[in-house]
Amino acid sequence: MKSLKLDSKKLYAGAAQVDITPTIGSLIGVGFFSHYARFINDPLFSKCLVLKQDGTTFALVMVDICIIPSNLLNDIKEKIELETGIIKEHILLACTHTHGGGDVAGLLGGAVDINYRNQLPERIVTSVAQALKRIQRAKIASGSSEVTGYQLCRRYFMENEYTPINPVSKTTDSIKTNPFGVEKYIKGSAAPVDSEMNFVTIKGLDDTWISILANYSSHYAGDWDSDTITADFYGTFAQHLSQNMDAPKKFVAIMSYGTGGDVNTWDFRNPNKFPKTQFAKTEMMGKDLAEGVLHKLEDLEWNENPNLNVAYKELKLKIRKPTKEELEKAKELFSKHSFNNLRVDDHGMGMVYAREQILLNEYPDTHTAAIQAVKLGGQIFGAMGGELFTETGRWLKNQIKNANYFTICLANTYDGYVPPTQELERGGYETWRARSSFLDGEAEEALKTTMVSLVNTFEK
Repeated sequence: MKSLKLDSKKLYAGAAQVDITPTIGSLIGVGFFSHYARFINDPLFSKCLVLKQDGTTFALVMVDICIIPSNLLNDIKEKIELETGIIKEHILLACTHTHGGGDVAGLLGGAVDINYRNQLPERIVTSVAQALKRIQRAKIASGSSEVTGYQLCRRYFMENEYTPINPVSKTTDSIKTNPFGVEKYIKGSAAPVDSEMNFVTIKGLDDTWISILANYSSHYAGDWDSDTITADFYGTFAQHLSQNMDAPKKFVAIMSYGTGGDVNTWDFRNPNKFPKTQFAKTEMMGKDLAEGVLHKLEDLEWNENPNLNVAYKELKLKIRKPTKEELEKAKELFSKHSFNNLRVDDHGMGMVYAREQILLNEYPDTHTAAIQAVKLGGQIFGAMGGELFTETGRWLKNQIKNANYFTICLANTYDGYVPPTQELERGGYETWRARSSFLDGEAEEALKTTMVSLVNTFEK
């Protein structure tokens, strides 16, 4: 780290980004089946924002990737601590959830790209080390904007003429997720969305821009071929923001994945809403989100002396596993049919989820989930490892009042989808028991109440 005499009571910040773009031929994930990268549309990054005050050093690291499993997250955090001295409780390591990144998780019918998985940790560690070298006295401000037109609840109630089938239980669901091809049977959305984009801005005391961290609750735009590497709207947001600000090259714009586990950008009842050309929606979405920040910059109130506090807790949560009978049926299906050349149809989904039951059965009975809360002056944000639903995010915002609160998902551990109990009972893709949805019905309540209790410690 550069030589800098620190005043322990003051806030310091630094930011950096390191290219983590996979090569052509790499496996892209996560999907029902593996895809190989044929094209690179835009670069992927590991982006780091480091905050330091009064003996506390906190690193937020956002990686342009879909999912990082818990064991790899832990390994990377250990490497960061070894090289920088930042303890794991003060590292927020999260995924943007672009589906155009390298596959290091291998969920559902996908496979891990071993070469990319081996390369990724060192690149992420480098982004943290570089951010630390750039720390300077800093000030912060925060705000929010309403950005509409890009979010819809992707979980639908369907008319009686259509029957959603759960490929795990083989029973009827009350919900159909992403009703491609059966749009005419849609009755209505299962839940509202949260169109608020929250953001935190960081400048040096000389008014030089350091970083902006934003948060939006939606899945990826996904208007591109599955064999293309891209950071999706998380990347176009950063590009548009950087291009339209008087910021130095080392400025780092970060978009994080909010509580959009049940939200995406496809309007199934209005299929012509967006242009059909590749990346048109991605560009529009990124630009409008960037504009949502740019329009508020002049109205921000800057704090040169914010207090930095970090709280962290780990919970043991129960894992849903197949019964003995379900496991035997899954093994029998595997013995009768090859896993090769499968498609996204009833048979293909049956095979994918049969495999998931066999692999999930090898999991322990409990899973360790991390909950983290960060207070920076009047700004508070939380981090959890699941793909949380909008209902959970809105509940947390309602509970954590008088703060520009938001939740960063897919952070620190991988908890899979974490639906509220009633949504778990309704069914739909996000609830189908698999390595991507494995916690029991008590998990959502435990996670959100723990987050509130951590935030409450800031008031003591």
